[in-house]
Formats: sequence, C-alpha cells, structure tokens
Amino acid sequence: MLGMKTIRLNYLMSLLIAIICITSINSCEEERQEQHFYFVQITDTHFETGDNMDRSEKAVELINDLPMKIQCVVHTGDITTDRLEDKQLLDSCLSILEKITVPIHYVPGNHDIFPERLESTCKVYKENFGGLISQAEYDNVVFIFVFTEPLRKSFTIKGYQPLKQLEEYLKKSKGKPVIVFHHAPSVDDFYNNEFHKRWKQEIRDKWVKLINAYNVKAVIAGHFHRDEHHWLEDVPLYVSAPISGWWRRQATFRIYEYRNGKIGYRTQYIE
Repeated sequence: MLGMKTIRLNYLMSLLIAIICITSINSCEEERQEQHFYFVQITDTHFETGDNMDRSEKAVELINDLPMKIQCVVHTGDITTDRLEDKQLLDSCLSILEKITVPIHYVPGNHDIFPERLESTCKVYKENFGGLISQAEYDNVVFIFVFTEPLRKSFTIKGYQPLKQLEEYLKKSKGKPVIVFHHAPSVDDFYNNEFHKRWKQEIRDKWVKLINAYNVKAVIAGHFHRDEHHWLEDVPLYVSAPISGWWRRQATFRIYEYRNGKIGYRTQYIE
C-alpha cells in the first residue's frame, strides 16, 4: 500500500515539474516574441506653399529630439504641391528631410505623381524618394509602402499594378504582421457637411478584401488633412492630419507605438 502511495507521489511530482518546465518555456518564448517599438508618420508637407518649409523644419527638430527610440519615419505623401520637378525646391525639401536621424520612407501623393505629368513626375520621384511600392522590416513587422493613386483616379502606369504587386509583397511577408502605408484613404471623404466618394466601389472592395486576406495590423494614410479613424472590415485605418497649413490647419505629426500586434498613437502639435 505504501509503495502505491510513493508511486502516486512520484507521479504527481513529475507531473508538477513538467508543468513548471512547460510554463517556463512558454513564458520565455513569449518574452522572445514580444514586439514593442515606435515609429513616426508625417504627411502632406506641401513644400513651398505658405510657411510649410518652416513647419517641416520644426517637425524634423522635434522628431530628432523625441525621448523614445524611433525606428523610422514614414512620409505618406504630398511632399510638394505639384512642383516635384522644380530642382531648386526639391533640393530645399531634401535638405530638410535628410536631417531626420532615423530611416525615412516615402509614399507618393496625388500632388507628387499625377496623370497630367506622369512620366516626368514618376522619374523624379523614383530618383529621389524610391519605388512606387517598397517595403522595410522592423522587429519582424513588415512595412509596405504603396502608391494607390492609380486605383483612386483610374489611370495606369506602365509596369505597375498596385493590387497585384501589393499581394505579392503580402505573400512574401509569410504571415508576419504587416502595416500598409498609402496616401489617400479608401473611405469616403467627408467635408462641407456631405460625403465625397473618391474610390470606385469595385476597386475599394478589392482593396479591402486584399487587406483582410493577410496579417495586416493597420493601414495608415494622410490626404484628408484631418485626424480620422475607420475600419476596413477587421483592419483599422488611421488617417493623420498634415504638417502643412492648408485650411488653417495646425502642423502635426504622429508617434505610433506598436506592441504585440496592437497599435496606438499620439498626435503631436507644432506651435
């Protein structure tokens, strides 16, 4: 009888040790997998218009002086106001943005590349800011930067198919968390007390379906010159207010905090 009790006790002790070991392993695994970092969004700088140069310089100073470690800055478009080919203005613009002390990524806006001067604006953009679609990775989170104006305004660029190429990038992420950046949101614009539809419904539906088919944690955009938050089915859409002073806006930029698949932000106002 005593032997049976000893066997049971040994069994329970072994089981307890196994549970402790498994818990410890899982805890270590969770610790290793924790993802926590910050990044910044600036948008709609509209260089040259009004006092936008001064506003952008001040934003760069404040970003460089942030107390938390910033992984990167993302500019979500409208770098200038239809003057990307103006070399003097472009040089002034780059001289300010290149002072940012962390990597900076760009997305073209509707005032950067547009159908009326498609070839020349595309050329200048690619030479100075990068491709029409690109990606970077921070702490195993994939950032995808995609030019969506051809979808919104129904024009084509030779060799560039936004939805197809975005899906290729999403597939290459192999299940990692993804954040997608573009310029003009796919939701309806609302101002002057009425809605303004910008994307064709068919294209919008394809965009939302694609975004929801992969591990996309958020879509981040600009263009509206307002702070807005929407949902693309299960994916949050964050829209940031601009640096530029159009419509008497106060200059702003955003600090995003990514923690284990959840994203929060702080809007910073520039005096």
